[in-house]
Formats: sequence, structure tokens, C-alpha cells
Amino acid sequence: MGKIAAGKATVMTETVPAWLYTQFDKLARMRPDMVESVLQRAMQEDAAFRWAMVVGAYLEGHINLGKAAELLGMHRLQLQREFLEKGIPLRLGPQTLEEAQAEVDAWAMWMQDTSR
Repeated sequence: MGKIAAGKATVMTETVPAWLYTQFDKLARMRPDMVESVLQRAMQEDAAFRWAMVVGAYLEGHINLGKAAELLGMHRLQLQREFLEKGIPLRLGPQTLEEAQAEVDAWAMWMQDTSR
């Protein structure tokens, strides 16, 4: 069902058809510039969408708690508290031996630089 509003066609449906997801995925691969602007706009304008995307990225390990807080416009401790209240697991500290070693190496390099 379509509706004309202020000279623009807007789609008024209860569910998004499967073909639209397929086309969006194809467009993301063929014209990432177009999809990027849509996603940026959605991240800015839709708080629920932004929350879902950021929390999903955090849970999948793509971003850390600090980055999630930054993207959501809140302090890290505030987000940590909100995650705890909502039962969202916290990932604090290194998750793998490689991450732990990278932190140790970075700390050792920092110590060398500060001792000079």
C-alpha cells in the first residue's frame, strides 16, 4: 500500500518484504556509498535502531564497551550500568590469549617510552 505525502511517495506496510532485504544486501556490495548514507541517517535519527546496531556489534565483538558508549552518546560507566540492568553480558578485559598478550606488549612499550 502506498501513500503520497508532501509530493513524495512513502510506503506504508506492516512488514518489509524479503526481496527488499535481498536488494539492500546487493546494493551494499555494489554501491556501498548509497547504503552508507542510509545507515548513517538511520543511526542518527532512530535511537532504537542505533541501540540495536551498537549492542549487536558489541555482543559480536566488533566494538568494545568504550566505543559502544561513544556511539550511543553516553559515558562508559553509564552504559555498563545499563547493560547490567538489561542483562547484557559485559566483556571486560581481554577475551583471548592474543588480546592479553597485545595488552602486555603495549604496556611494556609504554613503560619503555616513559622511562626515557
